[in-house]
Amino acid sequence: MRKASITRKTAETSITVEIDLDGSGSYDIQTGVGFFDHMLDQLARHALIDMVIRADGDLHIDDHHTVEDTGITLGQALSAALGDKRGITRYGDCLLPMDDALLRAALDLSGRPFLIWNVDMPTQKIGTFDTELVREFFQAFSTHGGITLHVDALHGVNSHHIAEAAFKAVARALRDALETDPRKAGDVPSTKGTL
Repeated sequence: MRKASITRKTAETSITVEIDLDGSGSYDIQTGVGFFDHMLDQLARHALIDMVIRADGDLHIDDHHTVEDTGITLGQALSAALGDKRGITRYGDCLLPMDDALLRAALDLSGRPFLIWNVDMPTQKIGTFDTELVREFFQAFSTHGGITLHVDALHGVNSHHIAEAAFKAVARALRDALETDPRKAGDVPSTKGTL
C-alpha cells in the first residue's frame, strides 16, 4: 500500500497531506490560494496520485509560506509512501504542450534532491499569485521528496500556460517514474541496492 499521511505545523502554517500513489488522480485540495489549488489539482490528476491537502497559512502576509510548506509536506508524503522504492521504474520524463507553452520535465526518484529550473515567466503575477512561487514549490517538493528534477520551458508567452504546463509535465514524468517495473518488481532500481 503506497499511501502516506503527513502533518506539518509551524508558526507560519499548518498543513496535512494524504496521498495514494496507486490512485486514480482524485483530489480534494484547499490551501486558500486559488491558483495554487488549480495547479495541485493538475499534479494529482495527471500523476494519477490521489491527494487530499489542507493548508492553513499566514496568507495575510502573502502566499509564500503556504506554497513552500505545502511543497515540503507533499515531498515528505511522497518519500514516505515510496518506502524503499522497491519495484519502481524510477525515471520519468515528459514533453508537454499547452497552447503557446512547451515544457519539458525529467526526473529521477533517486533520493538525491536537485532542481534545475530553466523557466522564465513573462509576468510577475497570475491574478494575485506570484509567479516566482512556482519555482519555490518545486524546490521544496524536490528537496523533501528526494527528487532530481529538471524543468525547462522551451516556448511560452502566457504565464498561466507556462505554469500549468510545468505542473502537468512534472505530473506525467512522476506518473511514469512511480510505475512498477514488471521485470524488476521486487528489486530496488539501483546497482547500490538502495535509493
